[in-house]
Amino acid sequence: MDKKISKIDALKIKRERLQAQIQKLEASEKSRERKQDTRRKILVGSYFIDKAKEEGGVESLYQLMGNYLKRESDKQLFQEKIQALSFSE
Repeated sequence: MDKKISKIDALKIKRERLQAQIQKLEASEKSRERKQDTRRKILVGSYFIDKAKEEGGVESLYQLMGNYLKRESDKQLFQEKIQALSFSE
């Protein structure tokens, strides 16, 4: 009977190790997906900023972003940019 108990214990330990490996791989996959999503957002933003610069509407783009954003710290980023553009004109 002792041998059977030790086999059960060994299988439980193996299960715990496998579960830990699964969790690590899932966390790694989620991290990779978040990084890819962030990169896509950066590229889309870069595209629209470049288009706005080409068409002369970068200030209105920044104003739209200032209206769209909810957090004051995020809004401030665009307000500073609008002010800098206004002083350079």
